[in-house]
Amino acid sequence: MQRTSTRGRMALAATAAASTVALLAACSGPAGDAGSDADYAPPASDLQAELTYAFWDASQQAAIEANLEEFNAQYPNIKVNLDVTPWGDYWTKIQTQASSDTLPDLFWLNGPNFQLYASNGKVAPITTLVDGGYIDTADYPSALVDLYNLDGVQYGVPKDFDTIGLWYNTALFAAAGVDEPTADWTWDDVSAAGEQISTALADQGVYGVAGGMDGQTTYYNTIFQAGGEVITADGTSGYADEATQKGLQFWADLIASGASPSMQQLTDTPADQWFTSGKLAMYYGGSWFRGAIGGSDVEADVQVAPLPRGEKQATVIHGVANVVSANSKNKQAARALQVFLASKEAQQQQGEVGSIIPAFTGTQSSFVGSLPGVNLQVFLDAVDYAVPLPVSKNSAAWNAFEAELLPEAFSGDRSVADVTVDLAQQMDDALAKER
Repeated sequence: MQRTSTRGRMALAATAAASTVALLAACSGPAGDAGSDADYAPPASDLQAELTYAFWDASQQAAIEANLEEFNAQYPNIKVNLDVTPWGDYWTKIQTQASSDTLPDLFWLNGPNFQLYASNGKVAPITTLVDGGYIDTADYPSALVDLYNLDGVQYGVPKDFDTIGLWYNTALFAAAGVDEPTADWTWDDVSAAGEQISTALADQGVYGVAGGMDGQTTYYNTIFQAGGEVITADGTSGYADEATQKGLQFWADLIASGASPSMQQLTDTPADQWFTSGKLAMYYGGSWFRGAIGGSDVEADVQVAPLPRGEKQATVIHGVANVVSANSKNKQAARALQVFLASKEAQQQQGEVGSIIPAFTGTQSSFVGSLPGVNLQVFLDAVDYAVPLPVSKNSAAWNAFEAELLPEAFSGDRSVADVTVDLAQQMDDALAKER
């Protein structure tokens, strides 16, 4: 399946960010319009309705279909049409639908986009679902529950969560004669091993280490490990901080040393494809990458370790929420599905398929056992030192600046210090508009 390249994804993100703000601003209602929701009670089992449920990850479709079989056992007359759109096109599609008040009845929303859609009255609260005991927020990680709360109003709960680990190919380590990663590895260890593997297996076109060069899977993690910040406590950019710059320099150094493919190579072929094709020994990737490993050519040789630490250990944690459109014409049926998908039963099914870590407390063991022999427990243990994905009311605005400027630092075209001065200034301007 063709995927958008690394730099191409960054360019698309920058374009989408600007148009999202404009479209929503042109067609938004007051946040309070969605701030009060009608009382909810489980609908009668013979309720007839047709819903659209939109999401971006096709690897989760099998689990969702299993969920819907159980849901339809309770509500046989509620038809649910699945609308799967790849990540690269999902937000363009959602923003267009939001601007015309034609959003799907139920759809996935992530942390960076949540506040923008909620504050523009596009998402229905779950106040009565919580007050009525149909959803208990205590059943989910508190940091991720808070992610979907705006001004004291809850709009969703996480359906899953993810942390980041170091996926590696044991066969390539053996071929290069390099010791495999351990839980106490540091930046120096992963850098040295990456260089050794790139050198030893150069004739095979193999590189030592790479990442997707996006914040969540790569540089946010090393920023936090260096003691830096993306957004400070007072709501300003952390990119001018020396510790933050150190976390970015780690990636520039990997590319400059030859341990990693160049930015151009990662533009032509994303790092995940380097790994699944057997041409990359180590890949900084999320727990969701387990879905790409199963059935791949490298499945028998894959293992995972905690992220190598910098000044301290850290990983980004994030989770996706199912939200109901504020303008859904089938809101009672959509809420019934939202409640079911938030249940222990539904999330247990999600974990058993193995593409994600379910967020409902007590269901995560199903994910751990989904790829026998691979230490997926790493991703659960990482919760103890996890840092929430940095977001703000309009994350898309400054995410666009990251996408535009940081590739220049990673490629070596400009120094990290020079790039981050520009980035911090532009990000501060964007954050100031949120106040």
